[in-house]
Amino acid sequence: MDPVNDARHMYDVGYCSGAFDMFHVGQLNLLRRARNRCRHLVVGVASDEYLESVKGRAPVVPCDERIDIISALGIVDEVVIDRSQDKLAIWQQRPFDVIFKDGDWQGTPNGYHLERVMGSVGVDVVYFPHTHRPASSMLRSYLLEGGAVE
Repeated sequence: MDPVNDARHMYDVGYCSGAFDMFHVGQLNLLRRARNRCRHLVVGVASDEYLESVKGRAPVVPCDERIDIISALGIVDEVVIDRSQDKLAIWQQRPFDVIFKDGDWQGTPNGYHLERVMGSVGVDVVYFPHTHRPASSMLRSYLLEGGAVE
């Protein structure tokens, strides 16, 4: 069987990145799955500037606090700041063997691009099933609508 799709295959260093703004169970599930596929899990937390450039708005939780949250998880070995959509740039800063992505990337132009770029340096891309739970954008909408309790 292909090691990329074999859940029993262990990678040495795995990488998973995200905004991790308003951390929720879907993000936790992604990190748990990544932890189960590698010996050393590196997590990239998107910088505030990067998020603003991509999403057009500042994150709710500042980068240093998001780093504290991710660092406190016992399943994460190392945390780095991710400043770009270019995952080759972070790989050059902190090499890894595999990058883990949410399944909603699979089969998309972004997913194909990621596979091509990372494959050029021998990095596998492993997709995990998408967790259909409230995303950060849904939580943000809920808060803006005044549905949250202080």
